[in-house]
Amino acid sequence: MTTRIIYALIFIILILSSACEENKDEKQPATETSEADTTQTIYLHHSTGRVVWEGEAGKKSLLKKLGIGSEEHAIPGNLKEYNEKHNTNHQITAREFPAKSPYGWNNYPYDYYNIWVKHGDQDYYMEEPTLKVLTRQYDVVVFKHCFPVSAMSRGSSPGDPDSPVKSLANYKAQYELLKEKLQSYQETLFLLWTGPALVENHTNEEEALITREFYDWVINEWDDPQDNLFLWDFRQLETEGDLYLKPKYAAGPNNSHPSHEFGETAARLFVQRLTDVIEQEGSNTKLTGEKQ
Repeated sequence: MTTRIIYALIFIILILSSACEENKDEKQPATETSEADTTQTIYLHHSTGRVVWEGEAGKKSLLKKLGIGSEEHAIPGNLKEYNEKHNTNHQITAREFPAKSPYGWNNYPYDYYNIWVKHGDQDYYMEEPTLKVLTRQYDVVVFKHCFPVSAMSRGSSPGDPDSPVKSLANYKAQYELLKEKLQSYQETLFLLWTGPALVENHTNEEEALITREFYDWVINEWDDPQDNLFLWDFRQLETEGDLYLKPKYAAGPNNSHPSHEFGETAARLFVQRLTDVIEQEGSNTKLTGEKQ
């Protein structure tokens, strides 16, 4: 009699256990990430880009220098949150480009032209990867300039792409050749930041007006909505349409780096723009990354 009771209890437990497993599967259906939802992005940057990459986690402190209590960086954190919410697998890697040595700490229009166009038939130029390498490794290439890009003169038309002089004429010549090169890699998406602004103490009105002229040209004439090259309008976020980097967004009155607090906000908008470019060709966001 006791043996029968034990067998009966075991049978009931097995039935209940099976039912629980079935209910669990119904409530949490297994999902898989499709190949289309998996991408690799390279984020090429210098110091301004690092501030946005890190956000508020980039604030220096002894504990964070020691690696204790550091927070997740802003861009990877926002992208991770997006992936979890949308069941995607978009990955992003940061790289200082070009490096300080041997090329030199310059990421202006001339330098992208010099590495990717003028020496674009090579895999590497002065140890920096050309598009031949980057487009094999990544689905999306994000690139930008640091704020000294806005310290430009007017120059003489039509401009000399082989000149490193920061001028409106040279920038236009270099951008036209860059665009042609980028468009030749149709399987890769490119996301370019508009040029970071300077605080008022770092420039003058004439220089700022020339910079705005270049900015307007990039937005309204150079950009082609039908190609594989997209913009993230970082300058608009920094200036709110004015000539200079807003003091409230700057690291200081004499420092044209953005603040870490601003970097935190910008990182969220960057990820919105990036994921929209990847998934919807940028149709659901403004150039700033704000929702349409």
